[in-house]
Amino acid sequence: MAETATPKPRKSPAAPRRRSRKPPPPRVGRNVALVAGLVFLLDQALKYLVVHVLRLDQVREIDVIDPWLNLRMAWNQGMNFGLFASDVEVMRWVLIAIALAVCLWVGIWVGRAKPSRFAQVSAGLLIGGALGNVVDRLTYGAVADFLNMSLPGWRNPYSFNVADIAIFLGAMGLVLLPPEKKPGTKRRKTPAKPRPAKSRAPEPRPQPEAQGELGLDDKTRDEAGNTR
Repeated sequence: MAETATPKPRKSPAAPRRRSRKPPPPRVGRNVALVAGLVFLLDQALKYLVVHVLRLDQVREIDVIDPWLNLRMAWNQGMNFGLFASDVEVMRWVLIAIALAVCLWVGIWVGRAKPSRFAQVSAGLLIGGALGNVVDRLTYGAVADFLNMSLPGWRNPYSFNVADIAIFLGAMGLVLLPPEKKPGTKRRKTPAKPRPAKSRAPEPRPQPEAQGELGLDDKTRDEAGNTR
């Protein structure tokens, strides 16, 4: 009788391996925009409070903690600490264009690099402060400076605002700890294809040397044909 073959158990297919997902990259743009937005809102809120509520543009001076911290109104038509100040209308638009260009350049630089949290905060401080002063130039024609810090026996002639502080801190932070460059993507080298081996022509075998010039059986014959 023929033996019945027992069916072999089928191997269950191996479960596909799950690839470990890499953690998502930090959202650099969102962090920079968040810091810049907070600085911008704080700067504009304080300027509105000082100019429209306290009427510092009319009162001119309010002592808070004299001489350490006072409110002194000053309309700055230049850059920080009155640099490049000018009454010419064209200069206002030049400074606005410079500030916007700096904001754009810092944003692109940080976006293309690999910034740390410190560099992201520094970039946000600089961008938020610069945009705050841009709004002042568009609204008032000059930057509203109202903070003044002096020492006993020395009166500081300059005033500043929150945007100036943010710009200074942001610029110093980017100089001291600039964002690192992103590592370039390494291209995988394709393995070189093996070259086909060249077929060599067979070398000629050395032929055995002739035993004699005439090919005779070691016997020499004279001219008459007689063997010696």
